Amino acid sequence: MNWMLMPLRRYADFNGRSRRKEYWMWTLFNVVVVGILYAILMGMIFSATSRVAERGGVESYEYSDYDSSDSGFSYESGSSTNVDPTMFAEEFGTGGWILVGLLVLWSLFTLIPNIAVTIRRLHDQDKSGWMILLAFIPLVGGIILLVFMFLEGTRGPNRFGPDPKGAGHADTFR
Repeated sequence: MNWMLMPLRRYADFNGRSRRKEYWMWTLFNVVVVGILYAILMGMIFSATSRVAERGGVESYEYSDYDSSDSGFSYESGSSTNVDPTMFAEEFGTGGWILVGLLVLWSLFTLIPNIAVTIRRLHDQDKSGWMILLAFIPLVGGIILLVFMFLEGTRGPNRFGPDPKGAGHADTFR
């Protein structure tokens, strides 16, 4: 549990290095918290939707669309369901909106520690923290950053500080 909460103790510390264990335990902690909140939220949404359906606030319809344009034959069909938003809001209740608020607050509260621990993890590999901006490259940026999170840090001290695994590891196999 100590490793899971370490990024909260180092809330806005963008200096130094973080081990893989610190990063992945923090990630696991976030996944568990958000997963539990989402599971409860989905249960509340399904429950509210079924109560709206019992009250007659759900409208389902089938559709089909035939288009014979210059490009040839096109046919689309499917179904759609509309839920009365007023009835849903009544059935969802205050508890549901409080849970949505908790999810938003958790996301905002953990934004800075998430960024900080990722930057410290990059520092552990002697990479600039600015490499976190790779996440904004569509499709491949997040994958590259994920691979970096799996890589081992540099042994011994580097330009960002001492080895978080302890001093002397660089001399172990000499």
